[in-house]
Amino acid sequence: MEDVKNLEELQNKDLQSKLDEIVQSNSHWASLAKNKTLNIGIVDMSDPMNARFAAINPNNMVYAASLPKIAVLLASQEAMEHGQFAETAEVKADMRLMIAKSNNAAATRMINRVGLKQIGQTMQDPRYNLYDVENGGGLWVGKAYGGSNGRIGDPIKNLSHAASVMQVCKYYYKLAFGQLVTRERSKEMLDVLVDPELHHKFVSVLDRVAPNAKVYRKSGTWETWHTDSALVWDQDRKYIVVALAEDAGGETMLRELMLKIDTALVSKG
Repeated sequence: MEDVKNLEELQNKDLQSKLDEIVQSNSHWASLAKNKTLNIGIVDMSDPMNARFAAINPNNMVYAASLPKIAVLLASQEAMEHGQFAETAEVKADMRLMIAKSNNAAATRMINRVGLKQIGQTMQDPRYNLYDVENGGGLWVGKAYGGSNGRIGDPIKNLSHAASVMQVCKYYYKLAFGQLVTRERSKEMLDVLVDPELHHKFVSVLDRVAPNAKVYRKSGTWETWHTDSALVWDQDRKYIVVALAEDAGGETMLRELMLKIDTALVSKG
C-alpha cells in the first residue's frame, strides 16, 4: 500500500467549503468553532485512493474523555504483536468492553498490561505519528480510567486523555488501509470497533439514516465534554467523521452535526 497518500496531503477545498457551511449554519456552532471548543474532522473515502479531508481546528488537542481508548487498543495490538503479553480470551473480552461499552475497568486492565509509557511511545512512533509534538500533539492516554497507577501528562498540555481531530482521523484512515501494526492486526482492531453498543451521539443518527452501514466507532463523555469518532461504510457511505466538543448541549449538537455531515457526504451535489 505504498501508494496510499498521507492524510495531511488530502485537504480539499470543496469539502472544506461544505464543512464550513455546516458550521456557519448555526451561530452557536460557529462561536464554539471560533473559540476552539468545537473541533471537527471529516474524510470522504468514496474514492478511497483519492480521499478528501476537511477540518475545523484540526490540530487543536483537547481533553477527549474516553475517545482516546482507541490509543490503548493500538498500543495493545502492538504489544501483543511483539509478544509482550498473550492474546487470551480475557484480553479479547477486555478490548471489546473497553471500546464497545467504554468500560473503564476493562480499559484500566488493558492500560496496566501495556503500560502508560509504552502507550505514549506507540502514539509517537514514526510509523503512526498519532501524537506529533510539532503539530499540536494528538492522541494521548497518560492515566488509567480509574484507580491511581501513576500519570504521564502529554508533552504539550499535560493532559491525561487527549485527542485532536487530525490525529483521530489519521488513526481511522490508516486503519481502513490496514496500516496499524499489520494488516491482520488492523483487521482485529476493526472487529473490536464495529457494532458499537452505546447508541448515542453519532450512532443514534446512523441507526436511523444508515441502519445497514458498518460503523466502527469510539466516543467519550465527561461533564460538558462530548466526543465521537466513526468510520462509516456502506454502498452510499465511505467516510470518517470526528467531533470533539466542550459544551453543555454537546450530545444534541453532535447528533445534529452528524445528520448534516452525512447528508453533505451522501449527496454529491
